[in-house]
Amino acid sequence: MTYETLDDDLVNELLDNGRASLRSLAEELDVSVTTVSNHLSDLEEEGVIEGYTPKVNYDELGYDVTAIMQLKAEGHALPEITETLRDHRQMISVYEVTGDYDVIAVGKFEDTDDMNDQIKTLITDPDINQSNTSIVLNTVAENEQFELETDDD
Repeated sequence: MTYETLDDDLVNELLDNGRASLRSLAEELDVSVTTVSNHLSDLEEEGVIEGYTPKVNYDELGYDVTAIMQLKAEGHALPEITETLRDHRQMISVYEVTGDYDVIAVGKFEDTDDMNDQIKTLITDPDINQSNTSIVLNTVAENEQFELETDDD
């Protein structure tokens, strides 16, 4: 293991297991626990690692419907619209995008009635000119992160 790739290797190990202990990371990377701790602190301070969160299986929690909303909005209202979506507890992703629509939001809902109620409430804003909602039929990949390339690869 070379120190040139240590940070990337450390991030990749955490992508594989975000709950790994400093000791197990040190063993896997063949460095000291202190080295791992120092590099991890640096990565956190630099904003490379922003936090540690669990992957949630929303289906198991009763949120069986995933919907993707596409919105066309008045330009001046875009910050307010995206903030409203961001603050909505069932929206898991909100993006300002280029193309035919201005905003794409992904939400998790208990069922289609819940989805309809929530979306109707969200899109009553007069600054939303058009909306298109798609229901996800099958989740192929979600919340995936990719490993960083290192010189060892």
